[in-house]
Parts: sequence; C-alpha cells; structure tokens
Amino acid sequence: MMKLFYSVGSCARASHIALEESGADYEAVRIVTKNGDQRKPEYLALNPKGRVPALVTDQGVLTENVAILAFVAQSFPAARLAPTDPWRFAQAQAFNSYLASTVHVAHAHRVRGERWADEEASYADMRRKVPQTVGDCFALIEREFLQGPWVLGADYSICDAYLFTLADWLEGDGVDPARFPRVLDHRERVRMRPAVRQVLAQEAA
Repeated sequence: MMKLFYSVGSCARASHIALEESGADYEAVRIVTKNGDQRKPEYLALNPKGRVPALVTDQGVLTENVAILAFVAQSFPAARLAPTDPWRFAQAQAFNSYLASTVHVAHAHRVRGERWADEEASYADMRRKVPQTVGDCFALIEREFLQGPWVLGADYSICDAYLFTLADWLEGDGVDPARFPRVLDHRERVRMRPAVRQVLAQEAA
C-alpha cells in the first residue's frame, strides 16, 4: 500500500486528490507543519527536503507534486487522469510545472518570506506584492490555459486537481477570484467531485 504524507491546506492536496480519483490503495498520513513534524528525523529520513507531499511506494519515495501526479496517472491508466499521447502529456506537465515553479512560488512570498530574505521589512514588501503577482498568474491561466471545461479540454486530469488546489488560496493571497470567472467556475466544479469532497472531508476531520 502506498502512503501519502500531507498537511492540511497545503499543495499536497493535489496529490491526495489524484490518489483518491485513481482508486489506488493508499494511506494518507497527516503531518502538522506548525508543530515542526516536517523537520522530525523520521520524516526527514523519508524526505530530506522537509516538505510535503511525499509518497512512499514499493519502489521508493517520490516527492514534488509534478512527479507524484504523473506517477499516479501513469500507474492507474484506467482512471484516465492524464493523456497517453506524448505531446499532450507534455502539455499537462508544462501546465503543472508552471503551477509548481511560478504560481506556488508567487503565493509562497506571502507565507515563506524567510526563504528569500532575513529582514522583516523584506517580508512585508513581499507580502504586499503577492496580490499582484498571484493575480497576474491567474490572469494568464484564465486567458490562455483553460481549454475548457477542464484544463486540457474535454477530459478531467491531474492538471485540474492541481489548479483547484492553488486556486483555493486566492482569497488568502488577497486576490478576488471573481476577477477570473473561468477559474472560479472550474474551482467550484472540481470541488463538487466525489473524490475531492472525500479529500476535503478527511482534511477537515
């Protein structure tokens, strides 16, 4: 059985949703980052990065959403969570990589300023910038990357689970989601999926 380590409200929700959608036999293990669980020796032995998600498999431990999402989709092809055509799969990876390397990083400047600076004044400056930078990211997604009704067009995929996860941070980042009606509609449709509701209920428990 696979084991997913996650924290509530984190980006690991995307991988959690993918596992639930896939029908995989897995266990979700909650770690509490405010208690420093991610820095405990037993967790660092699994994931030296000290972050979530981490997925323990029979072949070893996978980290990073982009990798875990692709692994889940390819391990459970019957769930049809990613394209099988190489070009379309690469497009899915490009979108998810943008979420990981740009959108998530823009968000992190609000809550993880210590990664980039030491002075509190610098943290405050970063926080002030977040509504603009995150808003710019979602404006691009709204305009260019939602093929509709799902990210890749007609079929729901791992991209939708990942976009939903990050779009749920918009209000906290000071961005009005009403500015992006297509993103907002997408977010609410994903939220209603049974697998997503199951994951959200588990996180709320």
